[in-house]
Amino acid sequence: MVGLIAFDLEGTLVKSVSGWVELHKKFGTWEKGREYAEMFFRGEIDYATWAELDASLWKGHTREEIMEWVDSVEYMEGAKELVDFLRGRNFRIAIISSGLMCLARKVGEDLGADYVYANELIFDEKGVVTGKVKPLVDFEGKGVILRRLKEELKPELTIAVGDGYNDISMFREADVAIAINPHEGVEGDHNVGSLLEVREIVEGLLGGQ
Repeated sequence: MVGLIAFDLEGTLVKSVSGWVELHKKFGTWEKGREYAEMFFRGEIDYATWAELDASLWKGHTREEIMEWVDSVEYMEGAKELVDFLRGRNFRIAIISSGLMCLARKVGEDLGADYVYANELIFDEKGVVTGKVKPLVDFEGKGVILRRLKEELKPELTIAVGDGYNDISMFREADVAIAINPHEGVEGDHNVGSLLEVREIVEGLLGGQ
């Protein structure tokens, strides 16, 4: 059996809740960043515009400063063990995040993910933030990405694991949706409190394989 499992990143595999917010706080730009977030949620700007407005506030900061934050982010308990378990049972592992690629790429490399999707900050040749972004994962676009992966891989079982509103479109594409410590209004087929419980659910789905 070939399986496919798609993980949200922040709040799911790592303890960071939002790289966007955490970098705003690191760089002292949260007041303006919160204003842009409110504009997006009121429907006044689209996601690509929101991402670029956020990144424009960090113009002039360096890749090293960004990576200081990346290297400070801690994994959820059991993340590595869960991914190793899944890989041993012929699952393809995808990370689909509306956060930042600098974090998603590192986590993907550390855990051995097959696919990593996130939004990429653009740096110039000196490693300085330009204020531009490649918005590869729209706030509600995770389901589209998961659908494409399903079409490519034709898995017998597709699982999605996430915690937030922007994971719901991914949940709809999956055979089984698992919400981990979900935000208010977010529900999966299973609601759990840890990655250990995710493993238990997968073991049950596989019948102890």
